[in-house]
Amino acid sequence: MPKILTIFGTRPEAIKMAPLVTALKRQPEYETVVAVSAQHREMLDQVLGLFHISPDYDLDIMRHGQSLTQVTSRVLNGLEEVIVKEQPDMILVHGDTTTTFVAALAGYYQQTAVGHVEAGLRTGNKYSPYPEEMNRRLAGALTDLHFAPTDEARDNLLAEGTAPDKIFVTGNTVIDALLTTVDKRFQFADPVLEELTASGKKFLLLTAHRRENWGKPMARIFRAVKRLADNHPEMAVVFPVHKNPRVRQLAHEILGGHAGVVLIEPLDYQPFANLMDRSQLVLTDSGGMQEEAPSLGKPVLVLRDTTERPEAVVAGTVRLVGTDEEKIFRQAEKVLTDPDEYAQMAQATNPYGDGQACKRIIQCLDYYFGLRSEQPMEFNYSGEIGKY
Repeated sequence: MPKILTIFGTRPEAIKMAPLVTALKRQPEYETVVAVSAQHREMLDQVLGLFHISPDYDLDIMRHGQSLTQVTSRVLNGLEEVIVKEQPDMILVHGDTTTTFVAALAGYYQQTAVGHVEAGLRTGNKYSPYPEEMNRRLAGALTDLHFAPTDEARDNLLAEGTAPDKIFVTGNTVIDALLTTVDKRFQFADPVLEELTASGKKFLLLTAHRRENWGKPMARIFRAVKRLADNHPEMAVVFPVHKNPRVRQLAHEILGGHAGVVLIEPLDYQPFANLMDRSQLVLTDSGGMQEEAPSLGKPVLVLRDTTERPEAVVAGTVRLVGTDEEKIFRQAEKVLTDPDEYAQMAQATNPYGDGQACKRIIQCLDYYFGLRSEQPMEFNYSGEIGKY
């Protein structure tokens, strides 16, 4: 019975790994062990509770004001003991967090196979996004099985010299999570959100938190959003404000007190996903929302200069607008005021998955461990299934 050790530490990882952990635990052929670093504590716990996951190991590394160096050293030290004790046949990591890179490194130090879920995303700029771009590249160099979400991600890995038979295109597990979470009947515990969504009033959903956007870039983003709120009194702006003090201070300085802007605390995943489903337009510097919102038919303006998810840009449902105040304002205005422009983005094909990524990853693991003789099946943009 192969033993699989899944390791994650932040809310985005937990959301995307939760359906895979759940699916693995249903497989009698595998022993599944879960370790969390708690690189994000509170936000991680919210997702664990939602998906009813109880970790076997919790490193609990989060400290106020922690640096990347501190996160790296604490995760590396904590995982060594876990891996030595459990002796897993494979470690599964996800995406591009510091926990992801360090878990792959810890596995390598113990000569343990590593499987990388959401492998192959690249911008080509090691400082954008920072530190995620190098986290995923370094993790990729240590990976034995690459679960690429799209053909483009596979092409990135091939260009780096990864062996073709070590790459499997599966779709993205975030779609698996999203499709089981969004519910048209969902009611919000927050009375402000419940009143807003029940009223049918249109609203724009904003998220902004990335390290490279702190300071002047984020100030430009917030000023553009304030102008949008001024221009559209018929529409609200809802902003779940990240807990980082630098983000919060700037958000309240520029957007606080505006009648058209609703500043709220960060939401658990379930209400957040349902809020996104009811929004009119999404403005974000998040990576995951570039995958989630298109699945819900929501146009997305990405508040970054680069993206490791170009598939949705090509498909037309996502646009890169950067952090220039005027460009953000004008692009948002265009989408909000031109019905044809809006429809073109909202109806674009989602290239990221069909809700079957976890099933495909388990097929890949079965094939790797000799539990099935047939080659795994791949995901492609049309949703059709075909052999490698």
